[in-house]
Parts: sequence; structure tokens; C-alpha cells
Amino acid sequence: MRAPSHIPATVRTRDGLNLVTQHWPVDAQIATQGVVVVVHGLGEHTMRYAHVAAYLNKLGWAAVGYDHRGHGRSEGKKGGLAADDDFLYDLAIVIDAARAAYPGQRLVLLGHSLGGVIVGRFVAALAKPSEVETWSRPVDGLVMSSPALSVPISAAQKGLLATVGKLTPDVAVSNGLKADWVCHNPATVKAYLADPLVHDRITSRLTQFIINAGRHVRARAPQWSVPTLIMWGGEDRCVKPRGSALFAAAAPTSLVTSQAFPTLSHEIFNEIEQDAVMKVMGDWLQRVFAG
Repeated sequence: MRAPSHIPATVRTRDGLNLVTQHWPVDAQIATQGVVVVVHGLGEHTMRYAHVAAYLNKLGWAAVGYDHRGHGRSEGKKGGLAADDDFLYDLAIVIDAARAAYPGQRLVLLGHSLGGVIVGRFVAALAKPSEVETWSRPVDGLVMSSPALSVPISAAQKGLLATVGKLTPDVAVSNGLKADWVCHNPATVKAYLADPLVHDRITSRLTQFIINAGRHVRARAPQWSVPTLIMWGGEDRCVKPRGSALFAAAAPTSLVTSQAFPTLSHEIFNEIEQDAVMKVMGDWLQRVFAG
């Protein structure tokens, strides 16, 4: 295979924001199996997945990541969206850049938490031809890590979203997540707290996107059409593990593989047991895309 084309350092959104990208190519001596587009979670950034990209590289998979609008090194209001479907259009732009760099190669989406519900919503549109949108793109596979398919939200919070949230959809507030909920691994929590690119902002518009997208993904599970691996931690307090379990139970087993890690927390790729988590992903990639 020829060397991949250059992935631009930034891609430009439909509303003129620059999103910072990160490219982890495969060593020239290793045959490229395809490219994985990494979609990070709420309040973080793509460089927190450098170790996951390194693992994928060893398996022959290139990786392309990007910081969401309002996250990491990208432009945009912290924790905000200009329009309800911004994340989906943004992902489409990154996919186009990855396809241009690796023409003809298989492309797999890997999304964690917020990123998990974004990639899930993106793929859910492929389940029904009537739901294909202008941001829709074909993909060859999907990995969801602790996806926000259901989130812990109280009746009072739902009431606020329905009232105050509608009046001030773009006012950013704390997301209410505690750092020690992120992971059981003390080193991960320490690094998370010290990371200047991590923030806790979220708006009502973004919150409503997560709720609606998660509901849509769960509803489309029976019609799922893309090979998928979904993994989650049983002790997750940032999102509800039940959302992943419900999706897995409703989806066709011929296409969807599920793996629960009962003792792990939210960031399963950053737990002390991360090697076991990545092996599940590596084995799945090998099984689904061998040859």
C-alpha cells in the first residue's frame, strides 16, 4: 500500500470552527489494516487516547482523532453546540479527511462516553434508509466504550431542562461529574485533575443531544446494520451501564458483540485492567476484519 496522504492539522466545521486533529499512522513496515476514527468523551480531548492508538497501530490500524468543538485544543464555546446536530456534521468532516488519507481502506469508529453516543447516533441513521441524513457516511465497523446511551438524570433535572433549559439552551454550567467517578485507577484520576485541557462545562443543548441520541440509538438497536462491539464497566457512575445492556440485548447478535466488565468504572481504557479491555477490542477487530 502507498503511504497515506497527509491528514490536515485542523478540519473546518460548517460554521467555521477549526477542530484540531491527531494522526497516528501505522509504521511503514506494517501493512495497514484500515483506519480507526477516535471520538472522545465529554470535557476531555483526543490525546487521552494516545495509548489506545498505539495499541491499534501494533495491530496494523491507523488512528485519527480530533478534539470536539469546545473541547481540548479546538475552537468553540466550552461544552456548547451551535446547533443540535453539530457533533454529527463534525464527525462527517473528520471521516471525509480520514477517507481521503486512506482511500479504499476500511474505516471503524471508536467512541467513548459522549463519543460513544455520537458514533452510535451516527451509525443508527444507517439502520433505516429513511433516516439517512446529509451528514451520514458509510462505515465498516463501530466500537462503543461506555457510551452515554442512558445518563443519570433526576426528575428535577429533567424539569429544569424542559423549562429553564429551553429558555437558556446555551448557558454552560458544571456537568456535575466527580473526577473519582472517571476511573478506579488513581493515576488516571490524578492525571485527569492535572490536565489543563480537561473541563467540566456543559449546556442544556448538549445535554439534550445526549439524551435524545441515546434514546434513538436504543430504539434502533433491533435494526442495527453495522458490525459493532460495545463494552462498558459495571461500576460506571458517569453514565448508566443499563443503557449499554439494553442496547446489546435488543441488537442482532450476528452483528453486535457485547462485553461487560463488572468491576470497572467509566474509563475502561484507562483502568489498571486496560490491557484486557484492549485485547477484547483487538480480538474483535481480528475476527471481524481478518483478511
